[in-house]
Amino acid sequence: MYDIAVIILLMGVQGSGKTTVGRALAARLKWRFADADDFHPPENIAKMSAGIALTDEDRAPWLAALRREIDRSVSEKQNLVLTCSALKEKYRQQLVISGVALVYLRGSRDLIAARLQSRTMHFAKLNLLESQFQQLEEPQNALVVDIEHPVDEVVKQIMLSIGLQRDEERKDC
Repeated sequence: MYDIAVIILLMGVQGSGKTTVGRALAARLKWRFADADDFHPPENIAKMSAGIALTDEDRAPWLAALRREIDRSVSEKQNLVLTCSALKEKYRQQLVISGVALVYLRGSRDLIAARLQSRTMHFAKLNLLESQFQQLEEPQNALVVDIEHPVDEVVKQIMLSIGLQRDEERKDC
């Protein structure tokens, strides 16, 4: 346990590697990991599975559940790596509180589309990508990480930028 909790919120469009990077980062830090996809109500998953983009109304209970998860981590002083698309500034305003480090996983449409074409076991398919980019309001107050690098490099960059690497790990960067 720590005196305060640190929460790393990984954001970006679908296919940007939030879950992959989040799991690797949490494992490296030995922190708890939570994927925002697991907080969607069944209605949202059904819509996205049918290729229907979510509305702000659809997202409201999901964002509230994510905020409760953040508040729980803060109250329990438990560090957390949390993934969430957080495409709009108004969504991020609900989630980014003191102790939350926002990391934007940014990549080109072509790179992300190629990743989505090879992804088979996820409810959000390639046909939603364009609506994700249309809704995306790039954050002004986030650490921006280019996702074209290997996952290990992305994790190292996040840890170094946030100040979470030990001295011996800094030599590898």
